[in-house]
Amino acid sequence: MLDEAASWLSGLGLTQWPRRFESAWVLPPMEAGKTWLADIEGIPAATITLDWSDHIWPDDQRAGYVHRMAVRRSAAGLGMELLEWAQQECLRHRRRLLRLDCVADNLRLLRYYETASFVHCGDARVGRPPGQRSLGAATRTVVSRYQRLIV
Repeated sequence: MLDEAASWLSGLGLTQWPRRFESAWVLPPMEAGKTWLADIEGIPAATITLDWSDHIWPDDQRAGYVHRMAVRRSAAGLGMELLEWAQQECLRHRRRLLRLDCVADNLRLLRYYETASFVHCGDARVGRPPGQRSLGAATRTVVSRYQRLIV
């Protein structure tokens, strides 16, 4: 599903993700119970990873972090529901913020998050491939960081 979304984004001229996700990037969060699938009538339609820390944000124990959210084109619109689900999970874990990031030049996605009441909190330079990001000298990508207060 992630590869399918990455290919669709590439077709739009956006480099949000690599064309293919290596299993080493996605299996650890799956095995840790941090990756979820949403289905429609038993058919996988979307995926989201919700984590409790992210190195490009301060570790303040106040937020949940969305990663690798992807929705099949046949289920367009499900993304907002995934974000609402993530927000409820944050509340369940006594977290008051939902945070995420995306490639800074993906203006369409930036607008999507802003429409969903996320507020821009600055940009960060990250290195290494998506799913294996790090801060540091080997900067490859600038990402925009967003958060939404959960009330």
